[in-house]
Amino acid sequence: MIKVGGYYYWFGENTYPNSQFASIPVYRSTDLRTWEFRNSALRQASAPELQNAGVWRPRIIYNARTQQYVLFLRKENHPSPMTENKVAIATSPTVDGNYTYRGSFRPMGYRSFDMTVFRDTDGQAYLLSTTNGQKDLTIFRLTSDYLGIAARVTTLHNVRREAQSVFKRNGVYFLVSSGTTGWNPNQQKYATATNIAGPWSSMANLGDSTAYGSQVTSVLPVRGSRTTSYLYLGDRWAQPRGGTHNDSTYVWLPLRFPSDRSLTMAWHAKVTINADTGVVWGTS
Repeated sequence: MIKVGGYYYWFGENTYPNSQFASIPVYRSTDLRTWEFRNSALRQASAPELQNAGVWRPRIIYNARTQQYVLFLRKENHPSPMTENKVAIATSPTVDGNYTYRGSFRPMGYRSFDMTVFRDTDGQAYLLSTTNGQKDLTIFRLTSDYLGIAARVTTLHNVRREAQSVFKRNGVYFLVSSGTTGWNPNQQKYATATNIAGPWSSMANLGDSTAYGSQVTSVLPVRGSRTTSYLYLGDRWAQPRGGTHNDSTYVWLPLRFPSDRSLTMAWHAKVTINADTGVVWGTS
């Protein structure tokens, strides 16, 4: 998800019943409650290399220097086993336009599994990838156009984490991630650092043992006139319940900060978001 002007834009995964890539749909909303379909940003027809692929983890960042929106995807061969382990990229001058496919690669030769991208406040952007057979988590610095890898920043060894998401609050980087149990939910954890290169803290638990039946996909800052709140966005995959990929639903929950470097997440049956003020709260 990315905010542009007064709109939040939500990029999703649309697949055929056999989980083969179909398209990347884009929706927009002013209040995070009512959503309008805008476009299929990327389709099989516009990205022939993806016609027989599995595609997950759409991530979008804006490059102010090139004035391009850069879309990142996890790309795998289809059907399984998932042995391609690549990152795919597409670009567009408009956030909800038709994206031009730019190809795929393994970052610096590393086999890449789940991944995310993070654009820092100074404009520098990073790719965070699960590597080494899903044992490690590697942070790469992107080139100035965000289309390639400039350098490896650091590697968190033997953490066995995926579905990673990064956000920054009061000068502290938070890394939220999931264990590697496939479609099945597990204990989400987080680590913190004051420099993206580390040192990173040890992993601490977030939420209950299954993140309330979900897997983190992103943490969204909701910036308003009164405050900035942080919203956990989790995927509740349908596969463990015998459903198809497109039957999956979502778990959104407010995050709380007991201190500048600690994080909690409680269950709420209902979450209310005031996108104007930035206030997010939950009720039982």
